[in-house]
Amino acid sequence: MQYRLTAALLAAAMLAVAPGAHAQKSNRPERLLGHPNLNGIWQAMNTANWNLEAHSATDLKEFWQLGALAAIPAGQSVVKEGEIPYLPAALEQRNKNRAGWPASDPETSCYLPGIPRATYMPYPFQIFQGDGDILMVYAYATINRLINMGAPIEPPVDTWMGQSNGHWDGDTLVVETHGFNDRTWLDRSGNFAGPAAHVTERFTLVGPDHIQYQATIENPEVFSKAWTIEMPLYRHIEPNARLLEFKCVPFADKFLYHDLLTSQNQQQKSSDGQ
Repeated sequence: MQYRLTAALLAAAMLAVAPGAHAQKSNRPERLLGHPNLNGIWQAMNTANWNLEAHSATDLKEFWQLGALAAIPAGQSVVKEGEIPYLPAALEQRNKNRAGWPASDPETSCYLPGIPRATYMPYPFQIFQGDGDILMVYAYATINRLINMGAPIEPPVDTWMGQSNGHWDGDTLVVETHGFNDRTWLDRSGNFAGPAAHVTERFTLVGPDHIQYQATIENPEVFSKAWTIEMPLYRHIEPNARLLEFKCVPFADKFLYHDLLTSQNQQQKSSDGQ
């Protein structure tokens, strides 16, 4: 099941967190019920959403009219092993995905990004941690993820975001997610993990404003072995920090329904001319 944030759920989450945590105050408690306090607005500062692997800066030839605006920034690999260990058939599929970009990228259509991609998209997300389940709210597409901290729940159906079950391993929040559909990508370069993927994330607070993030991805149908991405996440510390919505559906409508909209406009013009 995908969780869509409601006013009641948000209100409950705000009541659950320590006073002032949502306001990003520096005097917030270091721990909540014996666990590190992860409350806050967090964001990755890298090029992982362009490509998890190392890549050079390059142009996007199809969009040459935009000049330097349409260019891919260089980036270092966030893959701990350096490269993603694809099986041959999966590597061929990755190349097909890449050749079809941007139309083939779910992000272009404002579809949900899946896990772990939601973490390192170029938009912030907010963690609400209280005395039970943990809620993560994302600016992109105004989506949210409820991390079940009780007995593990099996996903009833396959979805974009999968089913997330969490537990504490000492001072590290460990989240295991599976039950994905077959359409999610890991970045804009066509990297993917497949519907049978199992993702294990580790959120470790290494300072009041830094989380060390790791995500290990397993799927023997796609990869020759499990592999891990790792990166720091940075907490927004500005006094007026808040999570702003990026409702991208209206921006994707013309891309998705161009033929229908064109036909509708032509019919309207024809009707007006009669």
